[in-house]
Amino acid sequence: MGRGNSSSNPSPRIPSHHSSSSSSCSGQPLSFAFLFLFLFFYICFANSKPFQILAPRIGYLPLLAPLIKPYFSSTLPPGVDTIWFDYNGLPLKWYIPTGVLFDLLCPEPERPWNITVHFRGYPGSVLIPCEGEDSVKWSFINSLKEAAYIMNGNCKNVMNMSQSDQLELWHSVMNGNLEAYQRVSSKLKLATVDDEYASLCLQKSQQSVIETDFPAQAKTGRVPVRLYVLSVSKDFDDLDEIPRVDSWEKISYINRPVEIRKEDKCFTLHDALKILLPELFLDESLMNVKLGGVDLEDAVRNSNEDVTSDKVVEDQGQNACKRPEACHIYSSAKIKLIRIQGIEPKLEIPFSWVANNLLNPDYFLHVCVCVKVAQ
Repeated sequence: MGRGNSSSNPSPRIPSHHSSSSSSCSGQPLSFAFLFLFLFFYICFANSKPFQILAPRIGYLPLLAPLIKPYFSSTLPPGVDTIWFDYNGLPLKWYIPTGVLFDLLCPEPERPWNITVHFRGYPGSVLIPCEGEDSVKWSFINSLKEAAYIMNGNCKNVMNMSQSDQLELWHSVMNGNLEAYQRVSSKLKLATVDDEYASLCLQKSQQSVIETDFPAQAKTGRVPVRLYVLSVSKDFDDLDEIPRVDSWEKISYINRPVEIRKEDKCFTLHDALKILLPELFLDESLMNVKLGGVDLEDAVRNSNEDVTSDKVVEDQGQNACKRPEACHIYSSAKIKLIRIQGIEPKLEIPFSWVANNLLNPDYFLHVCVCVKVAQ
């Protein structure tokens, strides 16, 4: 198996809360442009020559099936195909965006990412069933509804989308089409958060700014977050020393909104992590605590049920914070790595910048964290 990673597209410039005055500060959101970058894959099957493909970070692995199957068709055994993928023997969860899987499972990025496709022997004990594109589509749409409820207090704009807009939105995600995505998603009127980074830059450039200078626009302080926490017991200095993930039980999943608190200081990524992972910031006298979270499969089973009311979305969001994981985080734990959309932001970065620029098309912020815990 070869080594693999994302394409060589440049990363966006990430602001620091303590950026020097000479830094460029446009304050303009990236509008998901960065998220529509591609990963370069080697996809292996049996003894066939690997299939090379570029796939969007925001996409999902089952959507590659129409491109992959013809390539391996001459070597497929007879029978019904049920496509699934694995990385180093670990079945890959089809409802997690491709870029998130890569960030989570490849701390030291592979170039290209070398995964294996299977057409038989679906691991039903590890993966929930996937009926092809429709399963992925409805998983995405229901995530979008849940995010809309968190941000706006209801998901009516998503539920009232016309069928043509819904299809155009879905095809834009499938094909990595930024222009089409922006055109349709703007109709959802999902509020963004006040960009503290832009405000700081504007204050620097104009010296004094009155509040009425900002455009009158709906703002929200609640950001939908999906957090994936990999706990390792062995310390490491280099990313290639992180043990390979051989079981999803080693990864905790937290589905929890973050409310940006308006205080005298800038609300940073560090502040957001204190809300998402309070166990890591408790007093040292508290030695043994559980990391609150949910079972990843159960969370998706719930979200894959068609969401037809705000009440259902509210119940899913509340339940996602109540079930404990069978994973312990100790007071001596230390965050070793944070990765969002393939980049490793500093903890002092304004969280509003992260929320406005690094959300996935389902309007969730997917955050991968590697934590060193005591043995």
